[in-house]
Amino acid sequence: MSATEPEPNYLSRRSVLGRGLALGGLAGASAIGLSACSATSTSVKTENPRLPGTLPNPSAAAGTDQLLEIATIVAVMMENHTYDSILGLLPKGRGGFTLGADGKPINSNPWPLGSPTPPPFDDAVLSAYPMPTPCQLVGYPWNTWEAGHVSYAAGKMDGFVRSRSGPVSMGYYDATVLPFVYSLAETFPVCTNFFSSVMAQTYPNRRYFMAGTSLGLIADVLNDDVPPNGTIFEALNAHDISWKNYYSNTPSLAIWTYLLAKPGIVSNMVGIDEFFSDAAAGTLPSYSMVDPNFGKSSEEDPQDVQFGDQFLSQVVNAVMASPQWPHTLLVWTYDEGGGYYDHVPPPEAVEPDAVGPTLGPGDPPGSFDRYGFRVPSGIVSPYAKPGYVSEAVHDFTSILKLIETKWNLPPLTYRDANADDLLDSLDLQSPPAFLTPPKLAAPIDPATDDGCLSTGPGTIPPPSYVTTTS
Repeated sequence: MSATEPEPNYLSRRSVLGRGLALGGLAGASAIGLSACSATSTSVKTENPRLPGTLPNPSAAAGTDQLLEIATIVAVMMENHTYDSILGLLPKGRGGFTLGADGKPINSNPWPLGSPTPPPFDDAVLSAYPMPTPCQLVGYPWNTWEAGHVSYAAGKMDGFVRSRSGPVSMGYYDATVLPFVYSLAETFPVCTNFFSSVMAQTYPNRRYFMAGTSLGLIADVLNDDVPPNGTIFEALNAHDISWKNYYSNTPSLAIWTYLLAKPGIVSNMVGIDEFFSDAAAGTLPSYSMVDPNFGKSSEEDPQDVQFGDQFLSQVVNAVMASPQWPHTLLVWTYDEGGGYYDHVPPPEAVEPDAVGPTLGPGDPPGSFDRYGFRVPSGIVSPYAKPGYVSEAVHDFTSILKLIETKWNLPPLTYRDANADDLLDSLDLQSPPAFLTPPKLAAPIDPATDDGCLSTGPGTIPPPSYVTTTS
């Protein structure tokens, strides 16, 4: 398959910072505080939900440390892959594909006539298949609001191939391609029910990661939105809790453009080299948000995913080698499914606020009352439970909830107020199991591999994985 119509790319991530600086100057500074509208929202469908602004520990002052065993939290977010597409071949019981007697996934999707990418014959069925090379197609699969809802198929999870994502959606990688992330997920806790926050693209999901809401955004566009209760960075600043956004080529914080005009924000956006030097020196801040190179090592198409595996290994190994390791918790995840197949239907979610999705022409109706697709995620810490499989439901606001739980900060929206805080993956009552960091598998160095960026992703889909229902 060749991509002749790439996914909408409304604004290059490389231009986010420059664009954001211009818009941020217009937004002005707004003090963080609870907005009356978010505190009285009637759109939430959860019975007796926890409220934004209510402290995790009402008997302690906001900003008070409640988790003394953990001093440093690090979050690293990759891009555009579902759990199955990255970790589907983990051993049984760790959330991946259903495997047949031959060890191959039996998961499949119909490929009906009338699909945007025509099938090779009537009654075609496409089975999950290993990607031919570490590289991906340009612009596919498709991860818009519309494609996501077609793929979800009212919970049947059988619309990925017939959606705009097309047949590449059934591709996956295994430990021979991504040895580091497989080793990570088999050693430290892996979260098998960690869902993206919204069935949409990168910017909306990263907004949830930082503010607990996308404020209606469902596409990769920039605007002047200001979340009523601010972002986690403003909450940390309000209580003199240190943080940095370490970025490789573009700081993802800049998708909230108004932040670029606020004091104490831009000075905390620093290059990725500083992350590695801070880790080595033992001077990482209380909270670190770490960004890959969005054009090379984030794992978005058409990148070679081995650059992402290499980057993730560099970040995790730097943290484990740091003098701060004995009291550190690292969360690794991906920002959305990217249009790749996953077999687990996203469950209902708490709506973050009263703001509905900003729909475009052809977008199906909906709301923010359901998570997006599962994403590969896990926990790295000396206190982590060895080999643990977390089945608790998480999304990106679970990272907010973790931060809020530790420093007793008020939740920003209904979504993070009602999120799980990820602490099921830790054992804080016993001596830390990983005080001496384990040796994890080395990633494959893409520079010494076969150079798929010049040869392309190979034949997608492999013809042998297309069968028929007849």
